[in-house]
Amino acid sequence: MSSEQVRDLLSGTGATVRDGVRLADLTTLRVGGPATVADCASTDALVAAVRALDAAGVPLLLLAGGSNLLIDDAGFAGVVVRVANDAVTFGADSVLAEAGANWDAVVAATVDAGFGGLECLSGIPGSAGATPVQNVGAYGVEVDRLLRRIQLLDRTTGEIGWVEPAELGFGYRTSVLKHRDRAVVLAVEFALDPSGASAPLRYGELARVLGATDGESRTAAQVRAAVLTLRAGKGMVLDAADHDTWSAGSFFTNPVVPQAEADQVLGKIRAHVGEVAIPTYPAPDGVKLSAGWLIERAGFGKGFPGPDAAARLSTKHTLALTNRGAATATDLVELARTVRDGVAERFGIRLVPEPVTVGIAL
Repeated sequence: MSSEQVRDLLSGTGATVRDGVRLADLTTLRVGGPATVADCASTDALVAAVRALDAAGVPLLLLAGGSNLLIDDAGFAGVVVRVANDAVTFGADSVLAEAGANWDAVVAATVDAGFGGLECLSGIPGSAGATPVQNVGAYGVEVDRLLRRIQLLDRTTGEIGWVEPAELGFGYRTSVLKHRDRAVVLAVEFALDPSGASAPLRYGELARVLGATDGESRTAAQVRAAVLTLRAGKGMVLDAADHDTWSAGSFFTNPVVPQAEADQVLGKIRAHVGEVAIPTYPAPDGVKLSAGWLIERAGFGKGFPGPDAAARLSTKHTLALTNRGAATATDLVELARTVRDGVAERFGIRLVPEPVTVGIAL
């Protein structure tokens, strides 16, 4: 469908159509070819545009903050619907954010308003609507513990409704919404602590920085400041001048090994690295390992494969794949495969990519 046909189709929706947009300009990895983009600055426009495109059978790609996407160099042949509704409203003990709201701005607003709860999730790029899709988490907190309800557009029926968190099948960095096209997140509501106290501190590194013991709280403002400092030190706070932040954040999820297999897997790791402390964390369905630690011990250090490469591991954090300024999606895919296959060959553990890929098979 031509851009003019798209304009005609969406003429009454409130969406603004642009043609030939470089998707690299809309993603934090800064790769991705051209596409026709429909900007939706309101929930009404977003709903109307999705309904119209679905009714016409036009392929669409939803894009908000672009922080968890790896898009092919050829771009996208359908229409990219840019989720740009961004209103944020507070209740007595909650915050309601439209899907296109900048996530860190939402967190900052809650802290500035004297609420606690979301501060450990400071500095994470992307939009509020993406947080339940992959159950965003950091420093011992995941959004499924704080979600109160989620507003969805059901693309099968065209209906809009609120759902409870229990309906979304949350797991480690996943939900029933991830890798599925049936629903569009329109808004999310989070429960907050009106006292301004942070969530209990469960992440050792963060607790140590704050001089806290496991389970203690600090003020939300103190925790937010500490989290932003820690993330910046790992190249995990967006900065256009720092190529270590031209990334999708952690590219691989931390692998979870079933409890019954844990001793065997840890034994295989020790056979290669010796009797050293292997970072492990309890998980509901097994033992969680550190993907970054495995990557480094498999021979892929910070900055791999070297200073002349267009795509490299971050110089601050081995779990991030970065664009050094001129990388293509192909460059990043090759690096991801090299790291994934190297870890599998050395330790028998296959790392799973966290970003959603478009037009790419890893």
